[in-house]
Amino acid sequence: MEFEFEGRTEKEAIDRAAEELGLDKDDFDVEILETQKHGLFKKGYVRIKVHTGNTAGNSAVSYEKSGSSDNQRENYIGKAVFGQPEPQDDFEDQMTKFAAGVIERMGYPGKVTILFREKHKLGLKIESAHSSILIGKKGKNLDALQLLLNIYAGRLGRDDVRIILDTENYRIRREESLVRLAYNVAEKVRESRSSILLEPMNPFDRWLIHTTLNDISDVETKSEGDGLYKQVRVFYRGYR
Repeated sequence: MEFEFEGRTEKEAIDRAAEELGLDKDDFDVEILETQKHGLFKKGYVRIKVHTGNTAGNSAVSYEKSGSSDNQRENYIGKAVFGQPEPQDDFEDQMTKFAAGVIERMGYPGKVTILFREKHKLGLKIESAHSSILIGKKGKNLDALQLLLNIYAGRLGRDDVRIILDTENYRIRREESLVRLAYNVAEKVRESRSSILLEPMNPFDRWLIHTTLNDISDVETKSEGDGLYKQVRVFYRGYR
């Protein structure tokens, strides 16, 4: 499910979302929709969209059906962040086998191991000679595979865990590239005193652009469009 909240700062908006939804901050994902800096004649605010894991497709499968108990869940999220690339329980084994099976049926086989374990997150790593194809243009194939894995995790009754899929360290390289892009676009906007609309991006990439430019006083950002892949507009403060 999705909800929108506003606050004077990102922290205030997130705190308000947690309080009104009755959830811990680790129980939902946050997408920054718009930021406006505080100025002499206007108040600053941040508008966010909160994505919870309680989707219709995931909630239809109970933990009892998947064979996972509350104790097993608590034991899982308390494990170390990195280390032990081989699956350590049934859930990890099912996820790696499912991921490997999907890419094999696509015609691009590879080995899938555990990249990291984090509270409410599980990272999977693909090692394949076809990594560039699995990543796709701007990571869209990798995003689609990741979405499929998260749906499968929900069907196993583990919608409390978000699956992060990576190969060839694409996620890290993409983050570094987006940070550079954000600063370059901000500089162009400041010089031209206008705005620039970026290419459609997934929620995480948009969040990265928003947060990277959040501390630049004369530049603001706003998400535009519908659907999963929205565009971020970077504009000079006072332009609109």
